[in-house]
Amino acid sequence: MSKGIITVRDLVKKYEKLTAVDGISFSVKSGEIFGLLGPNGAGKTTTLEIMETLRDKTSGEVFIDGLSVDKDQNEIKKIIGIQLQAAGYYPNLHLDELIALFAGLYNVNVDPDELLKLVDLNEKKKSKFKELSGGQKQRFSICTTLINDPKIIFLDEPTTGLDPQARRNLWNLISGIKAKGTTVMLTTHYMDEAEILCDRVGIIDNGKIITIDSPDNLIDDLVKKGFERPRHVKLASLEDVFISLTGHAIRDE
Repeated sequence: MSKGIITVRDLVKKYEKLTAVDGISFSVKSGEIFGLLGPNGAGKTTTLEIMETLRDKTSGEVFIDGLSVDKDQNEIKKIIGIQLQAAGYYPNLHLDELIALFAGLYNVNVDPDELLKLVDLNEKKKSKFKELSGGQKQRFSICTTLINDPKIIFLDEPTTGLDPQARRNLWNLISGIKAKGTTVMLTTHYMDEAEILCDRVGIIDNGKIITIDSPDNLIDDLVKKGFERPRHVKLASLEDVFISLTGHAIRDE
């Protein structure tokens, strides 16, 4: 993970009187999972959309695998995968038809069965997108990010609204994508998710980066400052209890 694959320098995005992103700088190493964390309105999604070439910046520089978002947008689109929200899919098309549609846009040949198998949806290939459960839709959205065999995938709050089983399954899927060498850039509001998945996180608030480090280092630094939880930290969480009692199987229906 030594090679930097994303570089952001002094990035600014303004909307009239509002400064959504205020001069942030950071880099993402090749092959890592990097999480951008912050409250609503902190600038997370805006930053992702600029890196994805979906939104223009006001000033600063952004490079994706050495390519400039100002000059090389078409080349960048060939090497990244973007998680679409549900509204980005034709609801009446079957899953294999949607994959064929996206493959045509990328001008690549893919095997829908192989892609759907990666996200445990191979038995749903003849189902319409609108017929899928919430967890299935999220898994399919990640499946479509892999169609062009990207170097980097961008995930914006990928597990929002999912039950514990579906959420843990998606964690395994994202970790598996990283294990194949793909860089993952994600946003999330779930701190346990970031702690488990991310090699490093950047915490952003009011458009500014406050800190960047590994979750372990950030937690250790807080403890060294004298922070103590108001009650004893247990070895398991309520979510662990829930999954232990109800099982790991995903219930999609």
